[in-house]
Amino acid sequence: MTPVDRRPVPGPLSTQTEISAEISAEIDQAKHVSTGTTSAQPVLDYPPYRSSLLRHPTKALVQADPEELEQWAPVFGNQDVGPQEADLTIQHRGEPIGERMVVTGRLLDGDGRPVAHQLVEVWQANASGRYIHQRDQHPAPLDPNFTGTGRTLTGPDGTYRFVTIKPGPYPWHNHQNAWRPAHIHFSLFGTDFTQRMITQMYFPGDPLFALDPIFQSITDEAARQQLVATYDHDVTVPEVSTGYRWDIVLSGSARTWTESDGPR
Repeated sequence: MTPVDRRPVPGPLSTQTEISAEISAEIDQAKHVSTGTTSAQPVLDYPPYRSSLLRHPTKALVQADPEELEQWAPVFGNQDVGPQEADLTIQHRGEPIGERMVVTGRLLDGDGRPVAHQLVEVWQANASGRYIHQRDQHPAPLDPNFTGTGRTLTGPDGTYRFVTIKPGPYPWHNHQNAWRPAHIHFSLFGTDFTQRMITQMYFPGDPLFALDPIFQSITDEAARQQLVATYDHDVTVPEVSTGYRWDIVLSGSARTWTESDGPR
């Protein structure tokens, strides 16, 4: 489980006002590219997201032999993923604290066809916005009954379903008083380990959207909204949990943007 790096970047931290101005400038620039469309998403070399300047690729990627790489990669099958692993609220003896919710949706290809029997993994902060990770030391309580990780296989119709706790927002050191919107990380596998894709799901109406340079690094508004789940009362469990629906599209013009999409 790897949370966002909260270590401060070198040099004085910018204010939220300065970061917001940079975000606006990036959005304006994307609207005026020569093709008349926005740039590749997300923008990996994105100045408002300070550490992206140090992390994004600057040289051509090294081409690896997929067959050789597969010999060193984890192996899984249907028999390795139990149904209980999709319920993040039953992994310990006690009840986790927070808003219990169901998150479900379908994994689809670019033509809207379901992608069945694919491994979907999630990891997230707890209701207080804290990960169980040694590098996460901000002053929010840990929940001994919530680890924040789960996995499942999509069904014949491409459906996945998790039961979990709604994560809280958390501070990070991109700039002064920086807070990340509540989100859940999703990891998707294709037919082999080399096809892994990673993305994030957000919750509707979050006031931190406009202030967050990671969310705003997708400079196209329609593309950003593809990362936001929809509250669906039909998904709720009466008197037990709320419900959210979020479909993931792997290809095509309506694809869900992932961390592996190319830089501008």
